[in-house]
Amino acid sequence: MTLPPNPSRVENAARKVRCLVLDVDGVMTDGRILYMPGGGETKAFHVRDGLGIKMLMHSGVHVAILSGRESEAVNRRAAELGIEHLIQGIDDKVAAFENVLSRLDLPAEDTAYVGDDLPDLPLLKRVGLGFAPADASPEVRAAAHVVLRAGGGQGAVREACELILRAKGAWTV
Repeated sequence: MTLPPNPSRVENAARKVRCLVLDVDGVMTDGRILYMPGGGETKAFHVRDGLGIKMLMHSGVHVAILSGRESEAVNRRAAELGIEHLIQGIDDKVAAFENVLSRLDLPAEDTAYVGDDLPDLPLLKRVGLGFAPADASPEVRAAAHVVLRAGGGQGAVREACELILRAKGAWTV
């Protein structure tokens, strides 16, 4: 991962994280959408991302998913992981983010966000700790506090979870 000039700022922000908010396409997946005969679609999720999410939730950190697209595969993945805060098919990610913050009674600075493309920029600028996968758009990589080594759908979420858990002293392996 590429840390900014002040790694202690990242560690301090990571210690404060009480909610990790995730985009889907390009973050939890590699960004490809495979259309199936008959109209369905499929996505591939990385198993290590799932374990990182579960470990983070087990440590008391909430996880939320915000996606501009609606997908049954995302519904299934969120249910499998026990993610309660799932908002899909949204045009305004900032409003959805504010909704999650309100439900959890959290300030934006106690949240982290992983995003990969232009619609994610407003949230990356609002949260206490912003992450970008290695293959995110140049504008998103420039706006993120941390650029992860892994690409979207290739373990980027796990990497973000690990960074947060280590900063909190909750990485238990």
